[in-house]
Amino acid sequence: MDISPPCCPMSLLQDHPHLLELSYAAAQAGLRPFRRWLRRGGAVEKVFIEGERVSKGVLFDCRMCGQCVLHQTGMTCPMTCPKELRNGPCGGVRLDGTCEVIAGMPCPWVLAWQRSERMATHGAEIERILPPVDRRLIGTSAWINELAGADSRRLAEWPLRLE
Repeated sequence: MDISPPCCPMSLLQDHPHLLELSYAAAQAGLRPFRRWLRRGGAVEKVFIEGERVSKGVLFDCRMCGQCVLHQTGMTCPMTCPKELRNGPCGGVRLDGTCEVIAGMPCPWVLAWQRSERMATHGAEIERILPPVDRRLIGTSAWINELAGADSRRLAEWPLRLE
């Protein structure tokens, strides 16, 4: 059962997550050489925050958690779940795949599983159990946090996978 949201540019792009996966890899590779200048706080991070707010906000309805896991969740932001669940749907997802909290809204986790099946590189990462959101990073740049290692310490503690 495919429960994609009504046609819009965001959902059309998200429904082709392999293209986004390639873009993610390119951005990661392009930013890596500049890692030493990409530090938390300061003017550079402010530019990144605004860039993320504009680009990821439009594409993924980004909530600026500072710990982006799009590549691990089928290019679907888990923070769009009204309950902000990071590891799969709640027990209340309806049989038609919609949210129990917001009637008619496709469950972000149902979409994430569907989309992850179309991701060649990171698709299997949906089986990784993610740590809870570190609320201290909310409103910061996910790219800078990733490249500076602010989120890798947190992720390293969670090597869990569903069995």
